Amino acid sequence: MSMSTSLSKTFSSISPKNHLISFSRLTHLYSNSRNTHIPEKTTSKSDFDEKISPEESESLKPTSVLSKDYILDTLLSHKTDPESALKLFKEVNRKRGFVKTVDVFSLLLHILASNPDTHGAARDLIYNYVFGDSGPAAMVFVEQLVECAERYGFESNSQVYSYLLSSYVRANKVTDAVECFRAMLKHDVVPGVINMNTLLTAMVRRNLINDARTLYDEMVQREIYGDCVTLHVLMHACVKGGESEEAEKYFKQASGRGLELDAVSYSILIQAVCMRMDSGLACKLLNKMKELGWVPSEGTYTSVIGACVKEGNVVEALRLKDEMVNSGMPVNTIVATSLMKGHCVQGDVDSALKLFEEIIEAGVTPNTVTFSVLINGCSNSGNMEKAYELYSRMKLMGIRPTVFIVNFLLKGFKKQNLLEDAYRLLDEAVGHGIASVVTYNILLSWLCEQGKVNEACNLWDKMTAKGIVPSLVSYNNIILGHCKKGCMDDAYSVMNDILKQGLKPNVFSYTILIDGFFKKGDSERAFDVFEQMVAENILPTDFTFNAIINGLCKVGRVSETKEMLDNFVKQGFVPTSITYNSIIDGFMKKGAIDSALSAYREMCKSGISPNVITYTSLINGFCKSNNIDLALKMHNDMKKKGLELDIAAYSALIDGFCKMRDMESACIFFSKLLEVGLAPNTIVYNSMISGFRNLKNMEAALNLHKNMISNNIPCDLQTYTTLIDGLLKEGKLSFASDLYSEMLSRGIVPDDLMCTVLTNGLCKQGRLEDAYKTLKEMDRNNVSPSVLVYNTLISGHFREGNLQDAFRLHDEMLDKGLMPDDTTYDILVNGKS
Repeated sequence: MSMSTSLSKTFSSISPKNHLISFSRLTHLYSNSRNTHIPEKTTSKSDFDEKISPEESESLKPTSVLSKDYILDTLLSHKTDPESALKLFKEVNRKRGFVKTVDVFSLLLHILASNPDTHGAARDLIYNYVFGDSGPAAMVFVEQLVECAERYGFESNSQVYSYLLSSYVRANKVTDAVECFRAMLKHDVVPGVINMNTLLTAMVRRNLINDARTLYDEMVQREIYGDCVTLHVLMHACVKGGESEEAEKYFKQASGRGLELDAVSYSILIQAVCMRMDSGLACKLLNKMKELGWVPSEGTYTSVIGACVKEGNVVEALRLKDEMVNSGMPVNTIVATSLMKGHCVQGDVDSALKLFEEIIEAGVTPNTVTFSVLINGCSNSGNMEKAYELYSRMKLMGIRPTVFIVNFLLKGFKKQNLLEDAYRLLDEAVGHGIASVVTYNILLSWLCEQGKVNEACNLWDKMTAKGIVPSLVSYNNIILGHCKKGCMDDAYSVMNDILKQGLKPNVFSYTILIDGFFKKGDSERAFDVFEQMVAENILPTDFTFNAIINGLCKVGRVSETKEMLDNFVKQGFVPTSITYNSIIDGFMKKGAIDSALSAYREMCKSGISPNVITYTSLINGFCKSNNIDLALKMHNDMKKKGLELDIAAYSALIDGFCKMRDMESACIFFSKLLEVGLAPNTIVYNSMISGFRNLKNMEAALNLHKNMISNNIPCDLQTYTTLIDGLLKEGKLSFASDLYSEMLSRGIVPDDLMCTVLTNGLCKQGRLEDAYKTLKEMDRNNVSPSVLVYNTLISGHFREGNLQDAFRLHDEMLDKGLMPDDTTYDILVNGKS
């Protein structure tokens, strides 16, 4: 097919009522076009032939290709008759070919735009032109339209430019549309506001938010502001881009220009205000909308309720929910979920669960987020039975669990120490394919904190077998586990594994190791790890500095902490109560009371308020050093500062009075402990029992033992040792024997001290055979008897005149590797018992 025939068929297919021309079919309009195969389209001959007079048709019969000037002149002759110009244009293409140029197309568009009756034809031609695959740049085409209008004296008509701009947007050629718009502004051609809004909307939808705002600024420079829809687009763009304050700025500018703002403008402004968590202003704007006679939309209420909940104003959120319902809008899932979260954050899980049942009854369908909020709330409050019930209910409703929900449940199981339940849930999560490295890390952390490193390593193997790559958190957990067990070589080996895997240990990796070495008593290696961390350009945190200060105190190097602390402060470390508590406790444990008080005074002078732990350390230290008056002074200081004693502080005071045999004061503080709602623990009871035992008041001591049993407070080996010692000293062998049997039934294994008490008591009662059975029982329990136990037995036999048995016990001592002491020889040689 010849180019002439192709061009003729192309133009003969144009109809002002139909989009019949494609962009590729208009490539002949441009001087730089490539020859392209153009599919033929048949058109009825009668469509156009009858509309051209025989004289006009005859005049279009030159033998050569029509020139550009000839076509332009011919079209200009029909300037006042756009329909005739369009018919002539089509006839030219049906009859003959012509010189390819955009000039002709531009002139035709201006002629068509000059009459409202042919605007549709101009729009369709432009639309199909833009949808093509080639052609001049948008800016070039605008320049040509402008030049054509000036050359041929067309009045300024923005309609053709608006069609061009709109067509670029519809064709999804936003970049070309922006170029077209800028070229129009350059020539003071202002398209319709609808077209401008369409362009800005298209840019925002494609996340060209900054470009859209820049383009609007260029409009404003020419005092083109648009309308309310323009404002909506710009504010929405800011909200979408997370720039709420910019959205407010556009709102204020529009209001200042006198633009009559509508309900949508207020709604978007409220959404922006809610983004920056100003629920107070959001509520004011909501009221303003109602004053202006508008009913806020469901989405607007949802935004404000959500903001109120996030700011902790659940009461206002509930009021708005009621107002929303009274306005005829039902509570939706988002609002209900927000309110449930608000209740859960405030610790009122029961209200959240009540609301959940209410929305279910009202026909509102909860979603994954709803269940996630409730399950997390129940898990945090320790109600794991309800949390798991919700989890099961969610699955029955066909809602697939997420990894976040699984992790919430695992954290709840961890708090309640329900390890078996956690393992079952993990297996289910793995089966669903939703277990992540975070899921495994929760369990790894749990096991390692409990010192169950072997179980943790087995879980590690299962995790990696599933193709889940351990994170740095995973490695840090394993390091912590080894440190808790005191296996520092294994912990350091894991650090090397981190490097082998291409990961970089962080400050927590090093700090865990530093703390572990200090707790092991190896301060030198602890400092080696610290130097290694600094060499890797990893900055220590407060956690690191406190670990070092605490570590020095634990290994008895508390005197070095002053210089170390000064050095850390120079590096930017700000000491806290944790820092000084470690130092004070360290001095107290060494008996350096003056140094502890000096650290306490320095702490107060630095503006750091002592807390309960600070005072507990001081009270405990003073009590152990028999400075009960100083302990009471610290107790009074606590009361003045509004601090309540914790169980440890009460325990220290009670123990101090018991050691002083001041059981009256001990009982007073024991009663105070109960009055403030604290429950005495095993340590407190042991101090009281020991105090009454020292005063030979075994009746009171046994009554305390009964209280422990009735209140389910565990009796430990110290409890039974003290009671049995007191009973044996009073010659109450039967009662002592009953308590001993009770102790064994509870699975408590006697130690060397208990055996010493038993042998001493039995020997004093002349029960040498029973005393020796106690020695044999120690062997069965793998408890090594002390020299004191043998001395007690030897003394008993010596008093009874059983010299042969006394010397046999001496030989038995030697066979077991025990070296007799001076007391042993005093008994055997000098006859001292």
